[in-house]
Order: sequence, then C-alpha cells, then structure tokens
Amino acid sequence: MKVESQALAKLPGIRHAFFTREGGVSTGIYASLNGGIGSRDDQMNVQENRRRMAGALGAEHLLTCYQIHSADVVVAGKAWSREDAARADGIVTRTPALAVGAAAADCGPLLFADSGARIVAAAHAGWKGALGGIAEATVAKMEELGAKRENIVAAIGPLIRQQSYEVGPEFVARFEAADPTYGRFFLPSAKAGHALFDLAGLIWLRLERAGVGQIDDLGLDTYVDEQHFFSYRRTTHRNEPDYGRQIAAIALIPE
Repeated sequence: MKVESQALAKLPGIRHAFFTREGGVSTGIYASLNGGIGSRDDQMNVQENRRRMAGALGAEHLLTCYQIHSADVVVAGKAWSREDAARADGIVTRTPALAVGAAAADCGPLLFADSGARIVAAAHAGWKGALGGIAEATVAKMEELGAKRENIVAAIGPLIRQQSYEVGPEFVARFEAADPTYGRFFLPSAKAGHALFDLAGLIWLRLERAGVGQIDDLGLDTYVDEQHFFSYRRTTHRNEPDYGRQIAAIALIPE
C-alpha cells in the first residue's frame, strides 16, 4: 500500500507515505488506491481511498491542492473541502493530525519535514513546477513558519525516470535557455533529435540549491512499474481514457 523514505522514517513525531496504487476500492483502470479527485473515477471510491490513506497516517484529514504546475505554496491550518481547495502545488502545515499531500502520476511527489520545528510539507513537482521553483518555494514557506533549511529532510518519491521520459528538441531548448548547465539532465534517446530527461536529477539540484539539509530519492519509476504505480505517460501511450493518481502525504503525530 505504501513505500517510505528511510530518511523521513527516522524522524520522531512524523508519519509519512508514498502510497502505491494497491490497497483501495477503485476498479478498472483506476484499480485500486486511486487518490485522484480530478480523475473520472467514482468519487465515492476516491473518497474511501483517501480515507484509508489518512487513517494509515493516523490523521483526521488528508489535504491536497488543486494542482496547477506552479511554484505556489500555501499554509494549511485546518481541513478544507474539495471546492475550497487552494490552487497551488505545495502545502505546509504545523497542525498535528492534518496530513498534507500531493497527487502525481509521473510528476515528482516531494515530502519535507523539520522534525525539531514540527513543520511538514508536501509538493507536486512536474517539469514546469521543478523549473519554476516549487521546491525552493516550499522550503521558503517552511522557513517562514520557523523551520531551518539545514534541518529539513526532503524526499523525492516515485516518478517517471530518465529511461522512460523521452522528450523533443523544443523541450531541451527550453531548459537550456533557462540555464545552460541544465543540459546535464538530458541523454540522447533512440529517436533522432530526441532526448531522455532526468526529472529527479533536476529536482535534487533545486533542493540542494535551496539549502535542504538532507535529500532522499526513492529511485522508483512510475512508468515501468504498472503493478504499483499509475502513470500518465503509460496511459497516453496506450490511448486509455483516463488514469489514477498516487498520493504522497505526511503528518505530524499529536504530542
């Protein structure tokens, strides 16, 4: 049902999970632990799946944003409804038993914690968000609440890995225009003029530049592991009508 970051698991007072697609009630292409409110799955099933995830973390509520591939981060002090969900890609909290999460199906789910300051966060980092600064913005928002960058542990969860992420020349040009050194995140692919993109590598660099004290990358590929993970790109290649979403979430244990 879940995989964990060894680095986050060592921290006191915190529970976290990178949930897989197993252990839920959804069926068909959404089988089985689909947490995607934005999917066309039966929303009763999605809500039951999310209830199970919250319960696994000992949390009363599981919050995710209306994700927009931005660098926008919000602070959550209490639960919100689906209709009132913030339009952002990062959530920070210091409220116990309130799990904050990110939905993903190839993009990078990130979890953060400063256990000493008792501040946790989750962020959604696709290529747009990673390039736009979602990692740095999340760290900055945590710092505003009292966290210290050097004490933050950040974990990179299951995402589409370089061997599975083929992109065109215009994609590469966009990154090299932003920073000429970003060419390091591309390898030639078998298709002429195309390249393989290292999203996890870019996220790691941005976290490192943000001054995060420890970074842990689980190294899991959503595209190749169909048993455990949903994948937007795999769905696209198969011409399937929709896809489920994994949830990564973290919560403070009440003292």
